[in-house]
Amino acid sequence: MATMKDIARIAQVSLSTVSHVVNGSRFVSPEITEKVQKVIKELDYKPSLVARSLKMKETNTLGMLVTASSNPFFAEVVRHVERYCERHHYHLIVVNTDGNSQSLKKHLDRLLAKQVDGLLLMCAEPQDVEPEILANLQLPMVVIDWWQQPLNADIIHENSELGGYLATKALIDAGYTDIAVITGESSKPLTVNRLKGYKRSLSEKNLQIRPEWIIESHFHYDGGVEATRKLLAQPNRPQAIFAMSDSIAIGAYQAIWQAGLCIPQDIAIIGYDNIELAQFLAPPLSTIHQPKARLAKNAVEQLLARIREPNKPIETIQLEPELVKRSSF
Repeated sequence: MATMKDIARIAQVSLSTVSHVVNGSRFVSPEITEKVQKVIKELDYKPSLVARSLKMKETNTLGMLVTASSNPFFAEVVRHVERYCERHHYHLIVVNTDGNSQSLKKHLDRLLAKQVDGLLLMCAEPQDVEPEILANLQLPMVVIDWWQQPLNADIIHENSELGGYLATKALIDAGYTDIAVITGESSKPLTVNRLKGYKRSLSEKNLQIRPEWIIESHFHYDGGVEATRKLLAQPNRPQAIFAMSDSIAIGAYQAIWQAGLCIPQDIAIIGYDNIELAQFLAPPLSTIHQPKARLAKNAVEQLLARIREPNKPIETIQLEPELVKRSSF
């Protein structure tokens, strides 16, 4: 296994220079930094987490890996995580893969190089990544919302099936019977669970589940636009739409406006997440509130507890979503 001494020898620099490049602890000229980083890459060097633990030193730094999305929900969660880290006197380093699977390992290596005490994972987009990269990582980890593969990590998530049920039930209680749903990617567990809730709510009232009114899309604005256009083009237009994210709902607003229709007079809509923008739409969007602050609080506190007691049993904490009634139905 490569060491910092090996890097210093091959790069022909001092050991302290290598240390400063790896830890970012002092300015090193771009030329030298590039030279050292090239050797680090060639040797596939990883900082020794074992050595750090043997020294019983902590950096009071947490890492957060987000597999990015344009969905504002994730940005709001990150902001709450930063706030709770600060309250506990921890620094937070956030890295964003921007949906690029190849950059995940690079960003993870960057966090390990900073010798973070623990890792928060939030998966916005599925990643084509080797399972063992994270599965074999000997570092305290907490998953926020979901991750695409089983990990030896605590999980903090909301009850997505209940959220889908509440959204659909709210529309039914308001008198709507012909209810469509615009989902996210079917590969995502939260999509599957919210769809279960949608179907359960309809079934309880003996309402028909129409396959043509279940439109798979993705959790982005343009996904909402495209899916809503498909619904509006059908001979039998639904009375209401359950959008599985507020981003989808915002796209639906655009498509409905482009069609010359009005919300809720011509078609009703409910979203999911309760992002800040939802209350400022015209009309204000009714939605399902994901407890973003509590997700962040529980995730940070669970990770700190895991750092203190690394051998305690793995936990899954489920939070309850709530209906926020505004003016879109």
